[in-house]
Amino acid sequence: MRADGRGGLPLDIAFAPMEGLTGAVYRQAHCRVFGGADRYFIPFITPTQDHRFTKRELREILPEHNRGLTAVPQLLVRKTEDFLWAAGELAAMGWPEVNLNLGCPSGTVVAKGKGSGFLGLPEELERFLDAVFEKPPCAISIKTRLGVKEPEEFGPLLALFRRYPLAELTVHPRVQKDMYKNTPRRDYFAAALVDSPFPVRYNGDLYTLGELEQFQREFPAAGRVMLGRGLAGDPALGRKARGGPAATRDELRAFHDLVYEDYTRIFGSRRNAMLRMKEVWFYLIHLFGDNAKHGKAIKKARDTGEYESAVAAVFRELPLLPDLRAGW
Repeated sequence: MRADGRGGLPLDIAFAPMEGLTGAVYRQAHCRVFGGADRYFIPFITPTQDHRFTKRELREILPEHNRGLTAVPQLLVRKTEDFLWAAGELAAMGWPEVNLNLGCPSGTVVAKGKGSGFLGLPEELERFLDAVFEKPPCAISIKTRLGVKEPEEFGPLLALFRRYPLAELTVHPRVQKDMYKNTPRRDYFAAALVDSPFPVRYNGDLYTLGELEQFQREFPAAGRVMLGRGLAGDPALGRKARGGPAATRDELRAFHDLVYEDYTRIFGSRRNAMLRMKEVWFYLIHLFGDNAKHGKAIKKARDTGEYESAVAAVFRELPLLPDLRAGW
């Protein structure tokens, strides 16, 4: 039972920023149909030296595109002046918090010393944090991995983070070299919880209600989690954690149609919307049983007619699972 008397787990649930998936259209549809997320982290924007937001970035970060939900913009950046410019602009728009991405493991990002690559430059990272926290334009939170190569890198990094008044630290307990493989090292997350001067949020491999319940038993002092692939595969997972029902076939169809139609409107092309929807189905197909043939048909669809026929077949023919299979 939650402390507020409602059923479910006493967890603050955040939807992870997933590039190419959890944009404004997806966030609005998810909040409207399923809910269950306390906050949505906006996939990272990368400030450039000309210090202007692109049309695509504005579509994500303008407050009017995030009405009805709590969102946090995320910045992928290495230069102090770029961070301070972007954070200042976001604060002027009314955003009370920005998140610094120190977790992205992509090779192209890491090669530039950004994302989790920044963790391998501890002296430069220290100078960066000293500068941005000297006079921050708004609250700053951080999403981090344990390090680049070895989890033991996390000890000095954690000590560094604790020198600053973070709004929150989200820990994905893998190193950059793990990408999304291997088992998250939860003992390092446990170390971050001990005597922390700021809230600490866990991120990594929580796919089912049972896994959330086990996590709560293992870490009763951890009140915050970030769900990525788990929520993308089962959009009702946050709602179930609140004591609510599983997703219905009608809800999933409504969610799909909302996202598909809004993509079509924004991109001005049903085919471009279809291509973006394939990323949605990369995760969502796992909530349906016996999905190999149908998932392949969606992936290989060459035009919108083929795509829409394949989607209709999923909703018409496949059994809907109550939960994702653990560890999918």
